[in-house]
Amino acid sequence: MRSLLIGLLLLSPVLALAQTLDGAAKPLFGVGTTTELLPVEEAYQLEVELADERAVRLYWQITEAYYLYQHAFKFRLEADGELLAVSPEFPQALERTDEYFGEVSVYYDNADILLAAERPIPAGATLAVTFQGCADAGLCYPPRTQFFSLDPASGATEIPRPGRQQSATDTAVQTTADFGSLPYMLLLAFLGGSILNLMPCVFPILSLKVLSFARSSDHSRHLHSWVYTAGVVLSFVAVAALLIALQRAGSAVGWGFQLQSPGFVIALTYLFLVMGLSLSGLVQLGGSLMNAGSGLADRGGLSGSFFTGILAVIVASPCTAPFMGTALGFAVTQPPAIGLAVFASLGLGMAAPLLLFSYSGGARALMPRPGPWMETLKQFLAFPLYAAAIWLLWVAGRQTGVNTMAAVLAGALVLTMALWLWGLGGWKRGAAVVCALLAISLASWRGLDENGRGEAQLAAGLVPFSEQSLAQLRREGSPVFVDVTADWCITCLANENAVLFTDEMTAAFEDHGVVYMVADWTNYDPDIARFISSHGRTGIPLYLMYPADPGAEPLLLPQILTRDTVFQALRAVTGNNS
Repeated sequence: MRSLLIGLLLLSPVLALAQTLDGAAKPLFGVGTTTELLPVEEAYQLEVELADERAVRLYWQITEAYYLYQHAFKFRLEADGELLAVSPEFPQALERTDEYFGEVSVYYDNADILLAAERPIPAGATLAVTFQGCADAGLCYPPRTQFFSLDPASGATEIPRPGRQQSATDTAVQTTADFGSLPYMLLLAFLGGSILNLMPCVFPILSLKVLSFARSSDHSRHLHSWVYTAGVVLSFVAVAALLIALQRAGSAVGWGFQLQSPGFVIALTYLFLVMGLSLSGLVQLGGSLMNAGSGLADRGGLSGSFFTGILAVIVASPCTAPFMGTALGFAVTQPPAIGLAVFASLGLGMAAPLLLFSYSGGARALMPRPGPWMETLKQFLAFPLYAAAIWLLWVAGRQTGVNTMAAVLAGALVLTMALWLWGLGGWKRGAAVVCALLAISLASWRGLDENGRGEAQLAAGLVPFSEQSLAQLRREGSPVFVDVTADWCITCLANENAVLFTDEMTAAFEDHGVVYMVADWTNYDPDIARFISSHGRTGIPLYLMYPADPGAEPLLLPQILTRDTVFQALRAVTGNNS
């Protein structure tokens, strides 16, 4: 059932594009580089000294074939409970194209940074330094934070790194505004938003809006594209404001948190069903709902375009895209104004293709002339929405149980009847309202199901995640692969079906003696949310490969996996080149 659902959802070309992007990056790392990665403290050796009463010198000795990201440096200087503003002076860096972050500035061999404080540094001041690096072999370390006690008389002394229970301190390092990294993160968010348009839930909506331009005037086309853009951007900013507010209130939530609510998933199921029925021509919803087609320029069309932008964001919520994880992780660790700017850039990226078609005659010239084919395409685009509705129904069943699936199916039937009755008009619209209310009540009926998924549902050889189990396995010297996933995460499911759960990969994990641990975030779990946050991410998928050495840092794998990437990580943490 799971494989069938994924096959239906992957009718969209998005994952093929993502795999192409991922595969295209591989040659950039060279041929023949070592895959036996060093512990992070050996790969990057940091020395700290006081240059004068207002300056600290940070010097990294970087092992050959390893590098550090300039944008990943974070500094926090604190004295007597107060933050001291600091200004880093970076040496010239090397520009390169990176598998994880695109165009970046990096340091090879060494990095010598002078940190200037706003006033003299008193004795007992604490400096927290965060950095992140990768190896030319193509694997990354999570961000690492080191702490130093500063004293003008005795110099700098490293403080042992806090344990997991103090991980909030690490996060605090990144709460000061990082304007140096902002332009790059805005670009990543923009690219991630653009790729969202290829997701199976969003693609039909974008396609219909583009088709509607075929018979529109330039003024109408431009106006509606900007109103649609406003709907997209404002929706992303609203979601971001809620996410940031919840996190600052102490809730351990991340991107996609709304999908951990079965009620929201069921509502999306109904929405996709209704949208599909409309595209199939079985029900007429009018221009005020989706506003796709010739009604674009009619009165009320502007509100329809704005609502379509909101709708596009809602249906994109189950999706992630390359570049999104890093940008969103950055956004939620910054002051609210910077975080909201990153989410706004994500919205602009999602709206950019429509704006391009609106203003580019060349892009519109690629479209066939208007004709009956447009109606046929419109009806065809209903099927990805039906597939998405089936998948979301499955997600709701996995979150709760089979009784919920049956209730939601019955609710979908009654909802379809409500739409049919409404179209007949007259007194039948009263019956339609009754049917709609019945559909909502059926969607809320979950009393006979046990909430959540049990450990018995994991496939043979997979271990359920807990920080205690992970720590125990590491103490025993076992290499561990942690797969943070969820049934509502399309990218996660695609990676599992295409790479991780193949017979070849299962045998490889067994041959290398690596324990495969699954952190299932389908339902809300604050421990998993904190685990994700501690590795500099705000959403999933998240893949970590822990070496057998209990003191070594894990390797951070890309969000889009390939067979070679996982095999490379397996060899790196075990030293087994077979």
